[in-house]
Amino acid sequence: MSTKSVFVRLSVLLMIVSVLLVACGPAATPEPAEPIEPEVITNTVVVTATPGPVEPEEPVEITYYTFSAAPDHLEDLDQMVQLFEAAHPDIKVKVETAPFDQYFTKLQTLIAGGTAPDVFELNYENFVTYADKGLLLDLSPMMTADTSLNAEVYSERANSAFNYNGMQLGLPATFSTVMLYYNKDLFDKAGVEYPTADWTWTDAVAAGEKLNDPANGVWGLYSGIQFWEFYKKAAQNNCKFFNDDKTEVTINSPECVQALQTMVDMVKADKVVPSAADMGGQSDGDMFLAGQLAMDVTGIWMFSAYKDAPFQWDVTVEPGMENKATHFFANGVSVFAASKHPQEAYEWVKFFTSDPEMAKIRIASGWELPALKDPALFQDYLSQTPPANRQAVIDSLEFAVVPPVIVRQSEMQDGINKLLEQVMLDQLTPQEALDQAKTLIEGLME
Repeated sequence: MSTKSVFVRLSVLLMIVSVLLVACGPAATPEPAEPIEPEVITNTVVVTATPGPVEPEEPVEITYYTFSAAPDHLEDLDQMVQLFEAAHPDIKVKVETAPFDQYFTKLQTLIAGGTAPDVFELNYENFVTYADKGLLLDLSPMMTADTSLNAEVYSERANSAFNYNGMQLGLPATFSTVMLYYNKDLFDKAGVEYPTADWTWTDAVAAGEKLNDPANGVWGLYSGIQFWEFYKKAAQNNCKFFNDDKTEVTINSPECVQALQTMVDMVKADKVVPSAADMGGQSDGDMFLAGQLAMDVTGIWMFSAYKDAPFQWDVTVEPGMENKATHFFANGVSVFAASKHPQEAYEWVKFFTSDPEMAKIRIASGWELPALKDPALFQDYLSQTPPANRQAVIDSLEFAVVPPVIVRQSEMQDGINKLLEQVMLDQLTPQEALDQAKTLIEGLME
């Protein structure tokens, strides 16, 4: 190989080495780049699936079970429910009713069968039984948390009736009393002066004897022989079923026996009160409307039933014995302790018992008296006729006495009623019947 060829090859080799050395050397430091301004997006379109229609939540339905609405006040109750549902569109109220003589048997069956209503009506006499069994929800916590309800709107006497061992187990809906109704036309025809508030039963019997008209089927007076009339007339004669602390049953005391004897004599001796056989299956209300009773002892709930009577009638405070004593009946509404909708049930109870519009419906329809203290409501009540003497209702409350109650209330009432029936059938004397009543009650209180 020539010298020239070797030189050429050597030159080429040096050039290749130089290129490789440059490639493997450190890179030059780049100049800092100018910051890039972020792009502002003013119209962003997000594509999603098209939503379907949103189904509205179904209102919660609660059941209200009542005896006092049927049959005369179902339309009034419907109006109340409509007002409530308009104010509470998320709650529906389903009303169920039963007549009083079947109501508590059916209520017990519903509770035992696991289908108890959310809210049910209780009269004071049966309230204690349900409260003692733990079947009623304590409303006290809800009432404390509820800034829209002031418990002072209620009549203190009525409200306290539904407080049990410091728990508010119901709210009072109504209270009522019993009056002496009289047919003014029959009094005028017989020339007898109208009853007055200071009458005794002696006065009532004397008037009844003048008003009796057997030829036309007219009786002077009706006053039932049953537990409710007996407890009240007993109180008029200073009789008590128990001593003050309920450690002794005193229903067979001389005062109690005398009160019962007076009731029996009105039927058997004075013959101014028709017996069950004389009534032939009719109620006293039917007989009064038919003009067959000159006087009728019954509750203010009959105002609406008698308003269209074909004769003039009025009321007064019922007669007394040694003193005056009139019925104090209170009906309340309670929430079932195991209700699935306790808050919704409470809202209905509160509205039903305290809302002024509900009270006005009651008063306008003659459906007992709302258990509220607002005097304006009672002015509206007193202005209605008939009867003209509605003031006697308010006057009667001055003498009101609550029924004697025990936990086994219905058994006591039923037992006493059976004993009174035996007296009327001449199977027992009043003394014998009340001696047995004492034994009965002692057994129920053990």
